[in-house]
Amino acid sequence: MSETAAGQRIDLWLWHARFFKTRSLATTIVSKGRMRITANGTTRRVTKPATLLRIGDTLTFLRNDRVARITILALADRRGSAVEAQALYTALDDETADAR
Repeated sequence: MSETAAGQRIDLWLWHARFFKTRSLATTIVSKGRMRITANGTTRRVTKPATLLRIGDTLTFLRNDRVARITILALADRRGSAVEAQALYTALDDETADAR
């Protein structure tokens, strides 16, 4: 089974979706426990960058001193343009949409 079929590493997805400028920065934020994931109705703090993210999961984290809540719409094979990145998720809060 490919990584895309099972899910995608959270640090890699955050970098592909352009929430963080570098993958290492995304890895650091996740490792510090500053990320929560809601999957199948259960919310948990994520501390491992290798945690798999799946379509339909919800992420909550700080971005630009604001709480960002997003739902995963698609997984990415590469880091594309900003337009491609925005197609990977939907913002659940107005604040997240403003931060784009």
